[in-house]
Amino acid sequence: MPIQRRNFLRAIGVGAVASVAGCTQTGGSSTQQETQAGVAGETLTLTTTTSTYDTGLLDEIHPDFEDMYGVSVDAVAQGTGAALESARNGDSDVVMVHARGLEDEFMRNGYGINRRDLMFNDFVIVGPENDPAGIQGMSSATEALTAIAEAEATFVSRGDNSGTHTKELNLWEAAGTEPGGDWYQETGTGMGEALNVANQQSAYTVSDRGTFISQRSEIDLVILVQGPIEGGPEILANPYGIMAVNPGVHDNANYDLAMAYIGWITSPGAQDAISSYQVNGEQLFFPEAVSENPDFQQYVPEGWSSDSDDG
Repeated sequence: MPIQRRNFLRAIGVGAVASVAGCTQTGGSSTQQETQAGVAGETLTLTTTTSTYDTGLLDEIHPDFEDMYGVSVDAVAQGTGAALESARNGDSDVVMVHARGLEDEFMRNGYGINRRDLMFNDFVIVGPENDPAGIQGMSSATEALTAIAEAEATFVSRGDNSGTHTKELNLWEAAGTEPGGDWYQETGTGMGEALNVANQQSAYTVSDRGTFISQRSEIDLVILVQGPIEGGPEILANPYGIMAVNPGVHDNANYDLAMAYIGWITSPGAQDAISSYQVNGEQLFFPEAVSENPDFQQYVPEGWSSDSDDG
């Protein structure tokens, strides 16, 4: 049953957040108080990417939500593909991921609703300082990957259907290059472990900037091709989204608590907390939920429009 699978996921999830909230905050609107009273003591299951765990972001911001609502959060870090699959199986209440194409498929198939843009950072191509493929400072990510392939320089791929792996495959496709051979190694691991493997083998890899920054002091790899945050190509942009699991598909989904969480994490206060979070003096994520001119396309699959002619 889904509940049993959830217990299993919690046991193996590297991102379990175990702290239980204390008293519910006083004050606020009567509607907020009723919502808080209705979910107090419950547990929210969040399936998410390894980058939100590896960077320490969720451990930093979740206590505020847990204290506010008197609940606990089980954050299971799996990578985007696995996080969405867990939700498809009814093992999650809310999903926080970073691969818009996979998110759109999830919504089109009816599993996800009430999607919101959450935050962004970018991807970078990292590698050994001696840079055997000569890609340092390239303004094109696809040309950099082509150079790595032509040099048959060791490249570590996550190979796990995560958001980062999906981006990497999109980059190879855009480069018109199909990677393979002894120089191309798939780990099937999260970003932190993939960086460790790349470091051990003096290899190249594609990483989200946040995870790289959080591990930079422990590895010898350097950023060789920047993403758009530092003036690099827009193709390396890395937006994150969040959505609730559709209770019409999985009636065991804790929809009330999921929507409370989405409302909280997209609120100005939580967005400020995301903006303020730093590792080694560097900002890892940039909030995107609060905007003077919101993009309403965020709520539906990209390219979606109503077929109805009703006015």
